[in-house]
Formats: sequence, C-alpha cells, structure tokens
Amino acid sequence: MTERFLIVDDDPTFTRVLSRAMTRRGFEVQVARSAEDTQLLIENWIPDLATVDLKMEGNSGLSLIPHLKEKNADMHILMLTGYASIATAVEAIKLGATQYLPKPADADQILAALNQVDADAEIDVSEQPMSVNRLEWEHIQKVLNEHEGNISATARALGMHRRTLQRKLAKRPVKR
Repeated sequence: MTERFLIVDDDPTFTRVLSRAMTRRGFEVQVARSAEDTQLLIENWIPDLATVDLKMEGNSGLSLIPHLKEKNADMHILMLTGYASIATAVEAIKLGATQYLPKPADADQILAALNQVDADAEIDVSEQPMSVNRLEWEHIQKVLNEHEGNISATARALGMHRRTLQRKLAKRPVKR
C-alpha cells in the first residue's frame, strides 16, 4: 500500500515542487493551503506523513498537529517554517510533531526528518554560542508564543513599544 503524504503550506511554488518530489518517491500526495482546508481534507483522507507550515493565512500550523494526531496517532508530522525559533519548535514537539525544520528544506531533508523517530538523534550542538541578536530573537519568540501571537501584549510583557517590537520581528537574525 502506498504511503500517504500531506503537504500543508500556503506557498504554491513550494507545494508544487515538494508534491512532485514526493510523488516521484512513490507517495500518494495531497496539498492543503490552510489549516481550514486541511480539516476538510482529513475527514476522508488520512495521511501517514505530513509537513505543516507554521505561518499561514488563518490558523497557525501548530493548531493542526492535535487534529492530525487524532486522525492517525502514528502519523509523522514535520513542522516547517521560515520563522524558526526555539519556542515554536518546543511547542510543535509538545503537540506531537515528530520533528521541526527551518525552510528552505529539500525533499531528502524532509524525509530524513520525518523518518527520524528519536528527536535527539542528530542534533548538532555548536561550540559557538548564539549571537546577542539571535538570543533576543529567541526570547521575543518565546514571549510572543506565551501571548498567543498578540503583539501588543508581548510588547507590554517585554517593556517595549509595540512598533519597536514589530520592527524587531520584521528583522530575522542569522542562525548563530
């Protein structure tokens, strides 16, 4: 029986490329552009593997993880995002995601992450500490997550003006 692969992402180019790559690898592939579309799709079609984008129009990809796991408890779910932060990675894993991967990621990286059952198996720990900018970004993401994405509440909690926070969120620091 062919494994079913679900791609949940609002980027049409990314979904087209990934869908084609997974189809070539023998998967039965379906694409959903939002959390709402996914809810409708999984009523009649239960995937074995899924990639879920964090930030999409409407509900966050994080909100989908419990619904996907409810439909298939053995499903491997990979949270993909261009807005990688430790806080969202931890939240995704707590909700039941198998792994978390920052974009851009190719089909081989995605399959490797989905097939990696032990979440700690290949984590590369760098000897070089994170930059101050990166640490600030991670802290802001953690507080933003605690306030369920509310910019005003996050700014108050951080003791900064809302516009200052918005400017900081618009700038993404380098990885280290």
